[in-house]
Amino acid sequence: MTRRTQGDVSRRTYLKLTGGSAAVGLTGLAGCLGESEGSMTITPGTAPGFPPFEMRRDGELVGFDIDLLEAVVAETDYELGEWATFDFDGLIPALTQNEEIDVIAAAMTINEERRQTIAFSDPYWESDQAILVREGGDFQPSGWADFEGVRVGAQSGTTGADQVQSNLVGEGIIPESNFSTYDSYVLAVEDLVNGNIDAVVVDNPVAETFAANRDVTVAFVEETGERFGFGLRQGESELQSALNDGLATVRDDGTYQEITNTWFGQE
Repeated sequence: MTRRTQGDVSRRTYLKLTGGSAAVGLTGLAGCLGESEGSMTITPGTAPGFPPFEMRRDGELVGFDIDLLEAVVAETDYELGEWATFDFDGLIPALTQNEEIDVIAAAMTINEERRQTIAFSDPYWESDQAILVREGGDFQPSGWADFEGVRVGAQSGTTGADQVQSNLVGEGIIPESNFSTYDSYVLAVEDLVNGNIDAVVVDNPVAETFAANRDVTVAFVEETGERFGFGLRQGESELQSALNDGLATVRDDGTYQEITNTWFGQE
C-alpha cells in the first residue's frame, strides 16, 4: 500500500530521521485539536499499569498501545502531542467533559455502554478475561461456582470488574464486601501476591504478562470476545477516519506485526 511521504520516505521514518518522534508538537493546552505548523495536534491519554499495553518502565511511558497509536498517527496528517495519564475510569471524562485529551489508547473494550458516550476507531485487538490466582496457592478455581467465600479484585471501570459484578456479586456467589477495586492492576496483583485477595480478573494478555513476572498463574479463561479500540469524542468523523486509515496502513505494511512481536513475542 502506498504510504504518506515526506519526499521519498514515509512520514514515520521522516520523523525519526529528523530527530522527532510520533509524539511531537506539544499542545500547550491539552486537547482542543490544536494547530501545529499546518497539522492538527491531538493529545493522547492512557492509564499506565496495564502491561504490556501501557506501563511505566524506568519512568518512561511504554507499551503496545503507546507504540501502536504513535505509528498510526504518523501515517496521518495529524501530529501526536504529549501523553496524558489518568486512572482508567477517568479517561472518558477527560475526553468528553474536560476535553483534556483527544484520543484514548488504553486497551479499552468497545461496548454499547461506552458507545453511548464516545466513539471508537476500528478494533485493533481481541481479548478474553483471565482469572489470576497465587501460584501454588490453595485456591485454584476451574469456574465461577468455585468462588464462594473468596475475595476478588479488579481494576475499576474495566471489563474485569464487570465480570466480577455479573458472575459473582450479581449471582450471590460472593458478597459485595468481598470485591475490591483498584486504580490499576499492578495494585490488584500486589494484593493478590500478598494474600489480601484470592483472585484477580483481568484481560488475558495482561494476565499472562503478570504470570511471567510474578508468583501468580492463570486458573482459567472466560471467553468474552472483547475488541479494543481507540476512543474519541463523538462527531469527530475526520479524526476517526484518519485513525482507521492509519491503522489499516500499519497492518498492511507490517508495522503492526512488528509492534506485536515487540510486546508479545513472536508466535
